[in-house]
This record gives sequence, structure tokens and C-alpha cells, in this order.
Amino acid sequence: MDALELRALQAPIKERYKADPATALITLKAKGAIDADEISCKVETGKALATAGLHPATGGSGLELCSGDMLLEALVACAGVTLKSVATAIELPLSRGEVFAEGDLDFRGTLGVDKEAPVGFREIRLRFEVRTDAPQDKLDLLLKLTERYCVVYQTIKNGPKVSVSLHRV
Repeated sequence: MDALELRALQAPIKERYKADPATALITLKAKGAIDADEISCKVETGKALATAGLHPATGGSGLELCSGDMLLEALVACAGVTLKSVATAIELPLSRGEVFAEGDLDFRGTLGVDKEAPVGFREIRLRFEVRTDAPQDKLDLLLKLTERYCVVYQTIKNGPKVSVSLHRV
């Protein structure tokens, strides 16, 4: 696909977002299941190939992975593994656990339809659902330590310095 094809593909989408900004607001989601015995988290991607492409809200086919979905899936995976690792470390038995992440995007920003619309997630929500007989104080500690030690969560929360470069090769 070249620039002209991309513009032609996205032009009607941009017009729709200009005419009705609410249609540009989409919530991406990810989910994972924490293993009862091992320190792992199975993330449900729904895609067989690890090929990223445009989100359908920006003209993509929906056949490729969306990087926004992948970010949420990385958060779910990291948070799930961290939660299970912490639960194991503090001897908090989990018979079942699930991790959910949702993030709100306004695609007018990424398509340049509205210069005031943000590019990127406006909000991300992370939720755990666990089955355990542990007391509430132990669950509070589990959440506190999971937040503290989850690399992806901390990276998103604290917004590290990021640099970008381009090199001719």
C-alpha cells in the first residue's frame, strides 16, 4: 500500500470522525488467565500471527494485530505473571485468577482529524478477579506488591523518558 492508497482508504473514515467524533472513541481490551500451578499467565490474543497492522478504526483489515491491543495484552501478561509470582512468594493460594485490561482511544488524534484529540490511550483500567480463601489484608498486600513489581504497569504509569531516532542504513 502506498501513500495514495492509504489516504484513499482513510479519507472516508476521517470524514466520519469529523462529522461524528463519538465514532472515533473505541475501547480496546485484553484478558488473561493465571495458571493455578505455574507462574504464568495465558493471554488471549485471538490472533494466530504476530503481525501488527492498522486497527480497523484507522482503515485496517482487522486481520493483523493492533499495537494498542498488544500493549494491553502485554500489561495483562505482565500483571498476571507478577500477581501469580507475588501470590506464590507470600504463600497466598489462588484457585483461579483472571486479569482484564481496557483502554480508551480517540482515533481522531492518531488520524490527525482533530489536532486537539489526544494520540494514545486516554485511560487504561486493569482489574484482577481471583478465587481464594485468603483474608482481605493478604489480598491488599497482593495488589500492592503486584502494582509495585509489574514492569509494564509501572512503565505505563510512570511514563519513562522515551527517545526516538532514525538512521539511514
